[in-house]
Amino acid sequence: MTIPIKQLKLHKLNMRMKNPFTTSFGTFQDKEFFITELIDEDGNRGYGESVAFSSPWYSEETVKINLHVMEDFLIPILKDNQVSHPDQVSDLFHPIKRNNMAKSALEGAVWDLYAKRENLTLAAALGGERKQIDVGISIGIQPTLDDLIQTIQHFVDAGYKRIKIKIKPGWDVEILREVRKHFPDTPIMADANSAYTIDDIEHLQKLDDLNLMMIEQPLQHDDIIDHAKLQAVMKTPICLDESIHSLDDTKKAYELGSCKIINIKIGRVGGLTEAKRIHDFCMDKGIDVWCGGMLEAGVGRAHNIALTTLAQFVLPGDTAGSSRYWEKDIIKPEVIAEDGLIHVPEQPGIGYDIDEEAMDEFTEWTRVYHF
Repeated sequence: MTIPIKQLKLHKLNMRMKNPFTTSFGTFQDKEFFITELIDEDGNRGYGESVAFSSPWYSEETVKINLHVMEDFLIPILKDNQVSHPDQVSDLFHPIKRNNMAKSALEGAVWDLYAKRENLTLAAALGGERKQIDVGISIGIQPTLDDLIQTIQHFVDAGYKRIKIKIKPGWDVEILREVRKHFPDTPIMADANSAYTIDDIEHLQKLDDLNLMMIEQPLQHDDIIDHAKLQAVMKTPICLDESIHSLDDTKKAYELGSCKIINIKIGRVGGLTEAKRIHDFCMDKGIDVWCGGMLEAGVGRAHNIALTTLAQFVLPGDTAGSSRYWEKDIIKPEVIAEDGLIHVPEQPGIGYDIDEEAMDEFTEWTRVYHF
């Protein structure tokens, strides 16, 4: 049965994070993004969230580019075509090259609306079965080593299942060595966000002595060949993040031996349908996967929770509780992580209600598109 979409609302939000977040690219605290709201003829509402940043430091997409692509290309495609299942949306968007975060923001709203119409949780609609998910924490680059040790201790005490530490040249091997001395048994991984080149291969090999779960995206954002050379001489598993935009990218990385782990981010791969396709391939090939975060507000966080219920998400993801990043989230109840676990909501769709008061507080403008 066709999903009778009546209206789309595009909400532009700007939220200030509780604390500045620093990676190898720089420091930021304000997050602007879009909430997409699809309304059907029965009054059901489905929500998605864009995850592009204001500057193109993580990918070529930005908030402004998302708006251009959604308004001028993707929304007209949705208006001109009937959809009976969310899987059809990625096929409809396929002629538009890349711009995966813009696609995902709209496709996610279709998935949520579809699940609510079917009276299913989004997790169940995707095929997930877990009732709770393991979560880790991502820690940005800290001013000092002591600050980092204290921050890690705080989250270890809170029960998070894995600690991810951002690294960059000059803040890497020796820092991690000191961290390992303080936390000899804690599951720890390093995230380089493409900060190194193949010329750093001998330096990166020093990480093999630290019993890390993985090192995430050490080399260039668009590379899988040099990563294969690096993985061949490292015992620490390499996890690819920025290099993976599709199932095809995943297949190529697998064939080359570029990594042993994949970080699946819904926005980076163009939505839940492609994320599930990558998951299914990895499960068939025995590649461990986990769900990374893009500093999402509540709607995006809820989508990540639903995706993580799929069987091959065997490693803790980055989906921390709302209070990790925000004084106030835009959903209710907020996402709560207890002892490193998040319970999967049982309400239809994303399982959380929109906090309209919070939405109003953070919304800069709203545009309405009639179908």
